[in-house]
Amino acid sequence: MNTPLNPQEVLEASAKLRTLLFEVKRVIVGQDVMLERLLVALIARGHILIEGVPGLAKTLAIKSTADAIGASFKRVQFTPDLVPADLIGTRIYNQKEAKFDTELGPIFANLILADEINRAPAKIQSALLEGMQERQVTIGQETFKLPNPFLVLATQNPIESEGTYFLPEAQVDRFMFKVVISYPGFHEEMTVVDRVSTKFAPLEKKLSLEELIHLQEMADQVYVHPSVTEYAVRLARATREPSEAKLPDLKKFISVGASPRASVNLILGAKALAIVRGREYALPEDVRDLAFDVLRHRMIPSYDALADGVSTESIISQIVQNISLPRVHLGDPYKAVDAVPTSMNNIDVNL
Repeated sequence: MNTPLNPQEVLEASAKLRTLLFEVKRVIVGQDVMLERLLVALIARGHILIEGVPGLAKTLAIKSTADAIGASFKRVQFTPDLVPADLIGTRIYNQKEAKFDTELGPIFANLILADEINRAPAKIQSALLEGMQERQVTIGQETFKLPNPFLVLATQNPIESEGTYFLPEAQVDRFMFKVVISYPGFHEEMTVVDRVSTKFAPLEKKLSLEELIHLQEMADQVYVHPSVTEYAVRLARATREPSEAKLPDLKKFISVGASPRASVNLILGAKALAIVRGREYALPEDVRDLAFDVLRHRMIPSYDALADGVSTESIISQIVQNISLPRVHLGDPYKAVDAVPTSMNNIDVNL
């Protein structure tokens, strides 16, 4: 059984993450959800797919985050003529030594921006699969470990269809989150315009890679009550069997529901979000807050949904509203399996 986390240490970690977030927001205006999900993905060892029109600071956000944690950053512009070797690397014949040398590609960095990932065909998109899942890349007969930490942030433009390709289901399922971002509000856009002529000092390093790896290890130890796990599984299963959530009418609108990887990512994300929010335990509301970002890209609407104008967002919304948050008893889960925990004052939380 994992050693319980020190609450004070978690609060200090949360404070460091807030400092990191404030540093990034010296450059980025708004986009709070995207930045929070970026932190959660870094701590949970996940990847993010961001959908939004051009000009919403998607590239700048990940580059600024990389600067603030002292991580290596590479941007790959996905185009139809890209080949897998341009991404992962290739073997080059060395005439002088009469042997093949391996030239590693831009994927060998801590943070990778796959810009406009839907502009490249499936064979290029699939070149990311091994790296995203196994944290390694195979070139010829050799396998190379990717840096730690490693995060892929992919972007796609939702308003263009010419010269774009759908992402294969196996590809999108590897992303922990799909975050949809919209235009800034009036005052946020005013701030963006005011900052155009402002020259910012370089971002300061607020978190080291070693500290980030320690945060990842802390997230592994976050306590998840069985009721929270059950809640996550119910949300994911409801996309496959809506009748389990007492929503049988939704069945005709869903062609394919979320895979079990959705349940896993809901819990992994909730544990990381608990660290961000300064808790050593996950709550059902952590799972609920991540539900849309974890589920929206793992569901395929049916023709009936497209014909009736029923969006994936509305389906998820009904599921979230219809599955009640569990009543969780908080306490020290490490003392005994059958004993009632007491170290958190036996707090009952009815969310």
